[in-house]
Amino acid sequence: MKRTIAALGVLAAVVVGTALAVQIGARQRDYRAFLLRGDDALRTDETFDAIEAYSGAIALRPDSMLAYLRRGESYRRRGELEAAARDLLKASTLDRSAARPLEELGDVMYQLLRYDRAIDAYLGALRLDDRTARLAYKLALARYRYQDLDGALGALDQAVRLDDRLADAYYLRGLCLREKGLNADALKALEKAVALSPALIPAREELADIFGTLDRRTDQLEQFQLLASLDREHTARTVAIASVHARAHRWDTAVVALSGALERSPNDPLLYRALGQVWLESAVARGDRVDLEKAREALDRVASSPSATSDALTLAGRAALEDGDLERAERALEAATSRFPVEPGALLLLATAAERQNHFDQARRALIKYEALVTEDAELVAHAARIAALSMRVNDSGTAIEWAKRGLDRDPQNAQLLAITHRLAPPASDPRDRAGRPQGN
Repeated sequence: MKRTIAALGVLAAVVVGTALAVQIGARQRDYRAFLLRGDDALRTDETFDAIEAYSGAIALRPDSMLAYLRRGESYRRRGELEAAARDLLKASTLDRSAARPLEELGDVMYQLLRYDRAIDAYLGALRLDDRTARLAYKLALARYRYQDLDGALGALDQAVRLDDRLADAYYLRGLCLREKGLNADALKALEKAVALSPALIPAREELADIFGTLDRRTDQLEQFQLLASLDREHTARTVAIASVHARAHRWDTAVVALSGALERSPNDPLLYRALGQVWLESAVARGDRVDLEKAREALDRVASSPSATSDALTLAGRAALEDGDLERAERALEAATSRFPVEPGALLLLATAAERQNHFDQARRALIKYEALVTEDAELVAHAARIAALSMRVNDSGTAIEWAKRGLDRDPQNAQLLAITHRLAPPASDPRDRAGRPQGN
């Protein structure tokens, strides 16, 4: 009897064990099936289906680092960054020896602009995998965004030690060094970046900017030309080339460059604006009426558009003013002052156009708006004198005195302002009474 009971107990244990094994095996198969379904959905960018599948895997295996990692990646693709961060953080705690969840958590924190959190995540990943240049570069980038330039440079040293052909690392080094005011060192880093990756457009843009700062116009022009050849779709490249030629008074060369671009993009307002500006500068410098007419034609085309910027309208107004077309100039400049952001120079030109037509109130109001718009005016004294004089023309002595005093605060000995205040000062009281007799005892 005892043997029978024992045998039955063993049999029961075997049955239960077999049932558990079958159940565990089924759960494991279902878990793997959910993972495969999620991977398939993610490959075709069906992120909602991927999230559902990975959620099913997590329900079966709450301790699965891989399921949390993949679901976090799916949330990130959907742009649901907070949910992605939660899953990636969970994945990193489930397997503290895995660097990938921490790296991806750093990527998400970077996207959320939480650069300090991104730095912590990348540092954690680097502690687990210190032989990956990509991780060191990401850490440097997060530190750069966090304004830790020295920390970024240290991480970049590690990145280039691991991979001395990482062009992006040299580009970022150039940015860091330039922000520290070390232009010569920044130049070397950027030149290394474009030597390793000739098509790295941001590095060439930075190089061109540094060459401009250093007044190395030939080198700057070379970079602009290379940029234009690399990025033919962006007409701004050609405009930059033309600007360099124009600053060197090579107006004809600038016109040729812009005209060639217009053949490819015949309706581009940016090109017409640039061409109009080049012709205008040439006309003013050379006294050339033909160039002035060409400038007006190009700029009027841009200014007539409802989307014309304040800058473009200002140029059109300036060209009309140079041509003596005061009414057209005033209309264009009034429009320029109503488009935001307002080009401050439009207000000065509007004051000139209005004053020449004896629109004195319009002229002084434009100057007053200019002073309210700019933070620091090197010509404050001259503008204050002009506002005061215009205010006198419209019999507004209060405003005239106010601006005369404002100008005298900057230049107490200014003859024009002193003359205005003297003219507007109330007469001294006469010590005699109305009958002509001295007052007092």
